[in-house]
Amino acid sequence: MSLERAVRAKIAGKRNPEMDKEAQEWVESIIGEKFPAGQAYEDVLKDGQVLCKLINILSPNAVPKVNSSGGQFKFMENINNFQKALKEYGVPDIDVFQTVDLYEKKDIANVTNTIFALGRATYKHDDFKGPFLGPKPADECKRDFTDEQLKAGQTIVGLQAGSNKGATQAGQNLGAGRKILLGK
Repeated sequence: MSLERAVRAKIAGKRNPEMDKEAQEWVESIIGEKFPAGQAYEDVLKDGQVLCKLINILSPNAVPKVNSSGGQFKFMENINNFQKALKEYGVPDIDVFQTVDLYEKKDIANVTNTIFALGRATYKHDDFKGPFLGPKPADECKRDFTDEQLKAGQTIVGLQAGSNKGATQAGQNLGAGRKILLGK
């Protein structure tokens, strides 16, 4: 098997049809339209128009100009504008797919992961009432300790410091001992 075919097989193996379906249903519910029947999920997203419509609903006017015609470069511009708007909306840069992942169908699983990252980012926007996609991100749990509490904690020896109230493994034998044979 050639290297290119092996890489494609590995990328295709990362793809999860249930996640694709869940992401598609979430996008459809946000934009208020069903994807055209008979068209694959990635083919509907390929020109970037649906993605731009999605981000414009979540963050009005995030992508002011959506190209509906003009060929390959205009559609790739839609995708780039969507990616830029995602980052401004609060999706971490590491979660954003590359343009070729979608336009050339190189890694559709990565595109789905980006949609899930967008779904998680919606939890951080109080003006968005749902539906949500993916688990809710954890909130910061800041604790304030008094000086007295901090000093009391310094006197405690944690188990990571190597003390376990005198318990050791001395005298335990598990299996046969190690035999070292010299001269062989």
